[in-house]
Amino acid sequence: MNSALNIPRMVIAATASGSGKTTTTVALLGALRARGLRVVAFKCGPDYLDPSYHARVLGKPSQNLDGWMMGRDAVLATFARSAADADIAVIEGMMGLFDGATPDRDEGSTAEIAKWLSAPVVLVHDASGVARTISAIAQGFAQFDPQLRLGGLICNRVGSKGHLDLLRQSRPAARVLGGFPSNPGLAFPERHLGLISATREVLPDRTIGEWTRAAEEWLDLDAIIELARSSPPLEAPSAQNAVTPVARCRIAIAYDEAFHFYYEDNLRRLEELGADLIRFAPTRDRVLPEADGLYFGGGYPEVMARELSSNSSMLEGIRRFAADGHPIYAECGGLMYLSEGIRTLDGVRWPMLALLPGIAAMAERLQALGYVEVETCAPTILGPAGLHFRGHQFRYSTLEATGGQLRATPAYSVAPKWGASFQEGFARGKVLGSYVHAHWASNPAVPEGFVRSCLASLKP
Repeated sequence: MNSALNIPRMVIAATASGSGKTTTTVALLGALRARGLRVVAFKCGPDYLDPSYHARVLGKPSQNLDGWMMGRDAVLATFARSAADADIAVIEGMMGLFDGATPDRDEGSTAEIAKWLSAPVVLVHDASGVARTISAIAQGFAQFDPQLRLGGLICNRVGSKGHLDLLRQSRPAARVLGGFPSNPGLAFPERHLGLISATREVLPDRTIGEWTRAAEEWLDLDAIIELARSSPPLEAPSAQNAVTPVARCRIAIAYDEAFHFYYEDNLRRLEELGADLIRFAPTRDRVLPEADGLYFGGGYPEVMARELSSNSSMLEGIRRFAADGHPIYAECGGLMYLSEGIRTLDGVRWPMLALLPGIAAMAERLQALGYVEVETCAPTILGPAGLHFRGHQFRYSTLEATGGQLRATPAYSVAPKWGASFQEGFARGKVLGSYVHAHWASNPAVPEGFVRSCLASLKP
């Protein structure tokens, strides 16, 4: 069954990465919220960092919408569920508008999400050094895919309001809805994985206020809201009846400066299956909370290596938890924490949990990037062998063998979008770690298996 949703919405896309999508989105979210609108935000693609900026502005989570990992029905269902009570929805794109999982189709792209959502696109372009050429750019984007509606342009890094007027006078195929001057003092800080997660220190209230005021001064907010309200009714899958759990379990989620890369949809699925989620901080907490399972997401364990390695009471608590046969699941940064140690770029080796073999060695350059399809090749805490799911890799480390006594069973056969398949994922008892960030919308049986494993470890 489908239902029609009348949710004003727009996609903030760009001509290329680095054009200013995130700053534009932050400014726009702040300005829309300042008008008293109930705003909800989304991020196209597998990105964990940009949603943290949306969440800082709005005070509530931003959801990922990924066409390749989730599929159309899950994207529409996630959008409908999260935007049901909103006055307006803002969806930030990824890379360039048409960039995605393949070079010749819109699979996994922002364009695909915009078409699925029947949402008008506002295109952000770095207009420094551009005048009439903006008209050619707009015409190309407007005509490239007739199924896509280009609703307006936001011209970033303009020289002045006079420059913005010149861009308007070039009469592009889509209306110029405003722009922003270059403002290095308000730029968001970055490191090797991209933007730094938006804590209050990284994105203080003052910066949010400055970008909000910039949007109020430089953007035609009335026209932007009118464009969003012109979105047609959206046919979306009706909400499925939630599963009634037969029992409840407690899953402790590592959440601090070292671990905070989680898809909100994954956490929601655990809760709907009967898991109470408890956050804890491996960098600071001395005692592991009472739990039946542990979940370590990705993040920056290499940045917090000293704190993680020196928190001996937490390390011992997690080791006892594993020795008692409770399930532990880890992705990317979590895998690094479960390994024998992390070797940082300065050559220092920081001892870690040693629940899985190998040293996570940091490198100057990216070691893996892209979508992957996974098949489990052995029974794990996620379920039987032969489970299929999709995920993404983005890492600067590799797991190097140490030749020690610790052994693990290869758990995954990983097929990247491009290139040969390889074995990855490491299972040892009830411990499972991998570099893959999985999106469980690709196979709901995976979180079900994890919750079943947690329920099986409940004390009688």
